[in-house]
Amino acid sequence: MTLTMFLEPIGELVRNNDAILLGILAVILGGIFYSSHSQHPFWKKFYRFVPVLLMCYLVPAFLNWPLGWVSEDSQLYFMASRYLLPASLILLCLSIDLKGILRLGPKAIIMFLAATTGIILGGPIALFIYTGLFPEAIGISPSELWKGLSTVAGSWIGGGANQAAMKEIFEVQDSLFGTMIVIDVIVANIWMAFLLYGANISDKVDEVLKADNSSITDLKERVKSYRASVSRMPTATDMFYLFAIAFGGVGISHLLSNLVAPFFAGHSEALEQYGLTSLTSGFFWLVVFATTYGVALSFTRVKKLEGVGASNWGSVFIYILVATIGMKMNIGEVFNNLSLFGIGIIWMLIHVIVLLGTAKLIKAPFFFVAVGSQANIGGAASAPVVASAFDTALAPVGVLMAVVGYALGTYGALICAYLLQIAAGG
Repeated sequence: MTLTMFLEPIGELVRNNDAILLGILAVILGGIFYSSHSQHPFWKKFYRFVPVLLMCYLVPAFLNWPLGWVSEDSQLYFMASRYLLPASLILLCLSIDLKGILRLGPKAIIMFLAATTGIILGGPIALFIYTGLFPEAIGISPSELWKGLSTVAGSWIGGGANQAAMKEIFEVQDSLFGTMIVIDVIVANIWMAFLLYGANISDKVDEVLKADNSSITDLKERVKSYRASVSRMPTATDMFYLFAIAFGGVGISHLLSNLVAPFFAGHSEALEQYGLTSLTSGFFWLVVFATTYGVALSFTRVKKLEGVGASNWGSVFIYILVATIGMKMNIGEVFNNLSLFGIGIIWMLIHVIVLLGTAKLIKAPFFFVAVGSQANIGGAASAPVVASAFDTALAPVGVLMAVVGYALGTYGALICAYLLQIAAGG
């Protein structure tokens, strides 16, 4: 009996049962954390160079390719993004230090805007370069190509709602839209992997950038100091308090989101005129209400629940989310659309060059580079993940910047779309 004959029936069972898939992800996460704390020389050396969070992201990807064990109908990412993500935002925001975040200064906003600018300019430049070098490589007419790429711009600046808006505004064909989603997801995930690795060597990158990261260090130390001051052995009652605060807040956030999003959806035509299509997204309001709820509780005695592990549970939920994001990545798709991926890779490289150039110019720390980029490209689902790779105390910074990304998304995507049209000769 060959290995393929043995694995195929198992794969069929996994594809049809999210409970089995969740169990496999749990074992993967447990194995990664176990090995990361091992005293074996190999693992100690391995994790000196490879971040734990990056492993939690990349290893589940092999369940999709080459194993093919992840079904497109899997609801695990939906569960993690709609239930665990808002719960983690609430728990991580309980110990938020708003004064410390404000002291981060204008460099955070500058880097966020630099990330947006890199995407707006990167698309047209990449299209111009690639079609100039390989005019016969892309089997799509220029008039359709720039429209398809506009949906990638919408996703990378503002998220799924803005991506859908670009599709409707420019009447992108469904087949082309599907290809663009693949490019969007794969290229963005490759870049996220680099960011997670960069978080592990951020001090060295800051030395190259000659950056002053004292404000970030101060924020981390203030949060850690507070956590230490309230830390105590948790009881079962404490755990139920955390459960009630977190998932009660998730329920409230879903309730308010379901009330507010349909109201704005009823005025979608008027909102499109002002580029505010994000306001019709239920996920946008879910993130806003969960974050607001967590920040509001940080001004009450509930904040002391940080002492019984609120942020630790928030981190657990974040890692589960990371694993479900990773399992969606089909690395094999890179080889199926190499011509269009060429545009995506060049686009991302220009985005990175603009980011690092701006960081070098204003001496911004790599944390602002990573979170500013991911707040655009990944949005609220992954910006706190990248921020947490630096320290869990910094996760709220990623959330707040991602909300700004939602607000600017459609405007930036429309500017990029018209520049793409010019680059395509339209």
